[in-house]
Amino acid sequence: MESQVRGGTRWKRFAVVMVPSVVATAAVGIGLAQGALAASFSVSGQDFKVTAQHLEGWGFAQYGGIDTGYSSTAGDDKDKTQHPVAISSFDRAEITKMCQSVKTRIPGIGTIYLRLDAGPNKERKVEAKNLYIDVAQLDADATFTNIDIGVAVKDKTRGPEVKQGDSVLPGGFAQQAEKADLYNVEQTAWATTAGTFKLSGLKMRLGTDPKMECY
Repeated sequence: MESQVRGGTRWKRFAVVMVPSVVATAAVGIGLAQGALAASFSVSGQDFKVTAQHLEGWGFAQYGGIDTGYSSTAGDDKDKTQHPVAISSFDRAEITKMCQSVKTRIPGIGTIYLRLDAGPNKERKVEAKNLYIDVAQLDADATFTNIDIGVAVKDKTRGPEVKQGDSVLPGGFAQQAEKADLYNVEQTAWATTAGTFKLSGLKMRLGTDPKMECY
């Protein structure tokens, strides 16, 4: 980890930043088991992969949470599970060369891949407002401007409001920054929510080639 430079802090791998959030999600899981927290909305039984050449976000906040959803694509209400996540939120974000892919195994047919590509260049970016990403894993080169680490979730002053339905600890760990620049992003997520999501140059494809996955 490098020292602050011109009001920003840089980490070679974003996973370093997520370590405290993983600890926070463990605490959330305990609270959920004890009945202290309401379960979040149900997510599907499939996570998905996302890559981006550059994500530039303003009004950044991150905190631990729990996504509750189905354990498989069968969607059995009696067989749900809980996913600890690091919720990354942005007031506004612009994304260059975004890819999203989902892998689905269909009995009797095989494995199908759904892939979305958008924001092909700097002139045609993906644009989002009030963006939330429920992240299970993320690697990137990251630079933060005016970052605060260790803020209580309920007292954070940056980023959109805590997403309704998420299971979080109000006094739990959070971090926030005026601006976040993430390069060479590779992440696995359970959910993405946005107030608006503009996908310039959107391309959607279905196929059976494993190379269709974003990474």
